[in-house]
Amino acid sequence: MESNPFQLPSNWIQYLEEEFSQSYMKDLKKKLIECQNKNITVYPEKSKIFNAFHLTPFKKIKVVILGQDPYHGPGQAHGLSFSVPHNIKPPPSLMNIFKELDSDLKVEINKTNGNLENWAKQGVFLLNTTLTVEESKPMSHKDFGWNIFTDRVIEIINHYRENIVFILWGAHAHSKTHLIDSSKHLILKSVHPSPLSSHRGFFGSRPFSQTNNYLESKEIDKIVWV
Repeated sequence: MESNPFQLPSNWIQYLEEEFSQSYMKDLKKKLIECQNKNITVYPEKSKIFNAFHLTPFKKIKVVILGQDPYHGPGQAHGLSFSVPHNIKPPPSLMNIFKELDSDLKVEINKTNGNLENWAKQGVFLLNTTLTVEESKPMSHKDFGWNIFTDRVIEIINHYRENIVFILWGAHAHSKTHLIDSSKHLILKSVHPSPLSSHRGFFGSRPFSQTNNYLESKEIDKIVWV
C-alpha cells in the first residue's frame, strides 16, 4: 500500500506514515473502495476526509475538539468535527455550541454560519474519531477501523506536544481520556451538546473561556472564537 494514500500534509505524515502500512488501514481503504464500487454515497467527499489535518498543522495545534463521526446529510460534512460548510444550516448540536459560546464569552455571534474553519486555522484541531459515514446512516463506518487511526493521532499529539486543551463532549469522547496525560495537557469534559443531553451540564460548562485562560497561563495566544 502506498505510504500516503489519503495525501496527508507532510507536517502530519512524518508522524503517521507507518500507519498506512498497517493491515487495519489496508482493510479500511478496501471497504471505502467497496462503497464506491456499489455506488454508496459516503461523506465527506474524498478530498475532505482529512480536512482537519490540512487546516491545522501538527505543530500549531492548541486545542483538540473530539467529535464522533461526520454528519450524514447532503452537503453537511467537510472533514471538521461539528462544523458545516457555508450556506448549510447549523445542526442542533452546533447551535447549542454557539449558545454556550454566547453565554460563556458574553458575546453575540452569527449563528447562521456553521463553518468552523476559522477555528481550525487558529489551531483548533476538529477531529472526528470516525472519518467517514454512509449517507443517512449515522455510525455506519464505526467498525471500519478509523478509531484505531484516530486513537493513534490522539496518542501522537499527547506524546509530542504539551499544553494542549482537549475538549471532550459526551461519553464517546470521554472514552478517549486514557490516551491523554493530564499532567501535561488540560482535559475539559462535559456532556454532549446534543439537544438530548445539553441541559444536563453542557450549558454552563464554559469550555471556551477555560481554554483561553489556560492558554494564556502558558503564554500561548488564545483562540479568537468569534
